[in-house]
Amino acid sequence: MAKGTEATAMEIDGGKSEISEKINPKFSINVLQLLKSAQMQHGLRHGDYTRYRRYCTARLRRLYKSLKFTHGRGKYSRRNITESTVTEVRFLHVVLYMTERAWSHAMEKRQLPDGPSARQRIYLIGRLRKAVKWATLFAQLCALKGDSRTSLEAEAYASYMKGTLLFEQDRNWDTALMNFKSARAVYEELGKYGDVENQVLCRERVEELEPSIRYCLHKVGKSSLQTSELLDVGEMEGPALDLFKAKLEAVMAEARSQQAASMTEFHWLGHRFPITNAKTRVSILKAQELEKSLHDSVADSLPAEKKLSIFDKIFAAYHEARSCIRSDLVTAGNAENVKDDLNGLDKAVSAVLGQRTIERNQLLVDVAKSKLTRQRDDKGEKVTKPEELVRLYDLLIQNTTDLSDLVSSGRDRKPEEVAFAEEYVLKGLVFRAERCFHLAKSYSLAGKRTEAYVLYCHARSLTDAALQKLQSGNTAYKGMIQELKVLSNNCRSNSCIEHAAAIMEEEKAPEKLSKGVSALSLKGVPKKPEKFLLESLDVYESAVGELNSKGIPHIEVFPPAFQAVACNPIVLDIAFNSIDFPSLENRMKKEKKSIFGRLWR
Repeated sequence: MAKGTEATAMEIDGGKSEISEKINPKFSINVLQLLKSAQMQHGLRHGDYTRYRRYCTARLRRLYKSLKFTHGRGKYSRRNITESTVTEVRFLHVVLYMTERAWSHAMEKRQLPDGPSARQRIYLIGRLRKAVKWATLFAQLCALKGDSRTSLEAEAYASYMKGTLLFEQDRNWDTALMNFKSARAVYEELGKYGDVENQVLCRERVEELEPSIRYCLHKVGKSSLQTSELLDVGEMEGPALDLFKAKLEAVMAEARSQQAASMTEFHWLGHRFPITNAKTRVSILKAQELEKSLHDSVADSLPAEKKLSIFDKIFAAYHEARSCIRSDLVTAGNAENVKDDLNGLDKAVSAVLGQRTIERNQLLVDVAKSKLTRQRDDKGEKVTKPEELVRLYDLLIQNTTDLSDLVSSGRDRKPEEVAFAEEYVLKGLVFRAERCFHLAKSYSLAGKRTEAYVLYCHARSLTDAALQKLQSGNTAYKGMIQELKVLSNNCRSNSCIEHAAAIMEEEKAPEKLSKGVSALSLKGVPKKPEKFLLESLDVYESAVGELNSKGIPHIEVFPPAFQAVACNPIVLDIAFNSIDFPSLENRMKKEKKSIFGRLWR
């Protein structure tokens, strides 16, 4: 009896839960997937926060109109969203997009060209506070009206917004760290379930949160990570990393400005040029820090794409320094000493920029050579042609010529400048030998044996001349000398191969010619009489032939043969002589004769 009563109670409770679910349904939102698709489709793929903010505003307007949840006509009276208001999932979308609009507005202010001013920073923090307020409300409503997964995602989203606000305010790093860690823990758990797309998005979000967590640990003092090493942390892309990158760049700029206060001179080839402009100092310091990352012991393990991106940043820093120097030259006036120092500094920065350009082009040559020697079976990447290497060596020759001309210009040259110019003249000779070698290889691939042989010989002579100059000099270029010896051996072996191939082709030419002549016949090949389809319509025989046969289908002669066509008869017009035409003298105009005409007559 007790068991029966118990079963009846369970059935009643189950019925009540089903009725309550029908009355108060649980809404489901895939928050991360929804926001990621909206951000990527409306501006944040390229970091355009203005466009994304406008999209959020337009989206909110459409939601208000479709829900008939407007705030009055004429006078504005705000309607709050509470638990009783949320009768469908679009009300939760309203709160979510309100959060996104406030956050994107704050990020828009953060990405101003010169950074936010004091007043704009106050407004930025206010917008982030508004985003935290809406995110907290979204998490509360999802806990009451959403399913368990939606509630978890909303909590992680609110924690991320709280951490972002504290991150921007530069305070309460412990609380910011706790919020970021809780968001990461939720996304790590959610990444273990669901479809593949959702798992990938959760893993990406975890990776985006990692740099902010490491920065918070660094600020708290629980990490031994140096400030300069944090630059490697934020190399990933994503909207969640933009605030971290801006904060990191501000920290690095502050550190550079502190170092720039002690930097008063720029040393280059025995010269010392004073630097008075603070912006010039900061730009040169930034370029020098990036140069250190290229020449460290870890630089060999860096991929080529990463090195090329570092070179681009170095070029941007040096170009910024040159623009500051030239603007100082304009405002220098008639002070000759100041102008001489600024001109010397401009020359030094331009020379360093030329050196880095040559290093970058040499890196491109190494990448192209690795693809040139790769097997043809690698279908994933495009194989380099020798013509591309010829073009790269043309650029290197032009770079070395410009750099040696720049260093050689001016008066009162020091021995360091002379040695520097001679070094790059030698490098230009090496680049010419390499260019000649790869040009010969391109002619060889085209089957032009004579031209390839001559170019290989010329490349070998250039290589030997460069080797002689390098070995006779005071400075030892062991790596370059070794490369030149390998190049000389390659030139010699390839010239022998081209010579032998040309002789073999010349020897085989009469044999091929005799074979071709012997196959010729004056009589011609007798053709078998074949009927076409239109001539044998009464016979069941295929005119197309078999499927695998290469014969021409015999349907009709094409082009068709000439046929005789009857021409129009020739008509001789003999009736003209027998026709008597009427006289027209009465219609003709008579001439009036004068007296003088009569006399003459």
